[in-house]
Amino acid sequence: MNENTLPAAVATELEQGLRALGLEVALAPKLLAYLALLVRWNKTYNLTAIRDPQEMVTRHLLDSLAMQPYVDSGTLADLGTGPGLPGIPLAIARPQLQVTLVESNGKKARFLREAVRQLQLGNARVAELRAEALDEPGAYDNLTARAMDTLAGIIAVGGHLLRPGGHLLAMKGVYPHEEIAQLPAGWAVREVRPLQVPGLVGDRHLVVVGRT
Repeated sequence: MNENTLPAAVATELEQGLRALGLEVALAPKLLAYLALLVRWNKTYNLTAIRDPQEMVTRHLLDSLAMQPYVDSGTLADLGTGPGLPGIPLAIARPQLQVTLVESNGKKARFLREAVRQLQLGNARVAELRAEALDEPGAYDNLTARAMDTLAGIIAVGGHLLRPGGHLLAMKGVYPHEEIAQLPAGWAVREVRPLQVPGLVGDRHLVVVGRT
């Protein structure tokens, strides 16, 4: 399967979503190529529980890209990236952003390496290990973790990777009052941004956390 064998409705929905997010429709071919690769590998390796390509557009691609305006240029470590979310869509949308895809699961890491190769993502690399084992202290301007643990848990395993003044960008559903209250000493919320994801029903928030 390639981007040309996906149902036509998938491309249409993606293009509409990109416009709604204020992004260039020219991003669509590479995003569709990534999606087609994910659909094909998912049949064998069970990389994501979502099987329907059209649902993947909303819940994977557009959901990941909704945070794009808040990602600074520079370096980003995507912790527990799974099949590359949000790291690969962000790397496609922001070529100047250097993305490290951190994933300890072997089959997911193999998929990530193949995706980076096929999509020719010169600004992305794969680190096949747990976040706490990534020995690059202070190397990143941004951390993100789309589906990984609480805010405190993310900081526990990946906080060492942030440079001074860097930010954790955590994707959450409803406003995470309890998680914010449980932030460890030395860390504080900078802002919480409600996100509008085209086609997605329910709340979505981007929580920006930094050192005090």
